[in-house]
Amino acid sequence: MSYRISSFSEKCHVNKETIRYYEKKRLLPEPDRTDAGYRIYSERNVKRVKFIKHLQDLNFSLSEIYKLLGVVDKDTIRCENMFEFVSKKEEEIVRRIEDLKKIEKLLKELRCKCPDKKELYDCPIIDTLIDN
Repeated sequence: MSYRISSFSEKCHVNKETIRYYEKKRLLPEPDRTDAGYRIYSERNVKRVKFIKHLQDLNFSLSEIYKLLGVVDKDTIRCENMFEFVSKKEEEIVRRIEDLKKIEKLLKELRCKCPDKKELYDCPIIDTLIDN
C-alpha cells in the first residue's frame, strides 16, 4: 500500500512538517514521487516512522536515532550494536534519575523553609537561593 504525505502523516500520528523534517535530517529516505511530484510513502516508511517515534518516547535524541538507524540499515552485527546503544542510554537515564532525585530533595527542603504566611516580603526560599 502507498500513501501520499497527508494520509501517511495521519497513519504515523505525526504532522506533515515532522515527515519533511525527518527527510531533511535523513531519518527517512527520499520518497518516491508521482509524475505530478507528490511524495509517495510505503508501509516500510510507516514502520520506520513508528520506530523513530518509539525511540523518541524512550528519550533518544534525533542524532542518536540517526545513528541507530545506521545500525538498522547497514550493520551486519545489528544486535550487538543495538545492545551497546541501549545500555549506554540506560546508564544515562539512571544518572538523570539520580540528578532529578537530588533536585526533588532540594526543592522539598526549600519548600519546608517557607512559613505558613505566604504574603511575607522576606522570602526564605529566595534568601536561601541567593545565599547559596
